Amino acid sequence: MTAKVMDWFRQARQFLLDVQGEAKRVTWLDLKQTAAQTVLALVFVFVVALYLGIVDLALSRIINYLLRLGF
Repeated sequence: MTAKVMDWFRQARQFLLDVQGEAKRVTWLDLKQTAAQTVLALVFVFVVALYLGIVDLALSRIINYLLRLGF
């Protein structure tokens, strides 16, 4: 049992060292680029939400109209 636990700790330590090594190789965006990407993402989310809201409204009106006709 102790050997299994020690092996697990060794593997976990090696994994964390590998993660740290990979994180050092990442090219991080500067503040200006991060802000621009955030604004772009928020605008995209707003446009998609607006589109889905309009489609939902149109479909619900169509369904209500059809239900009033007796379908």
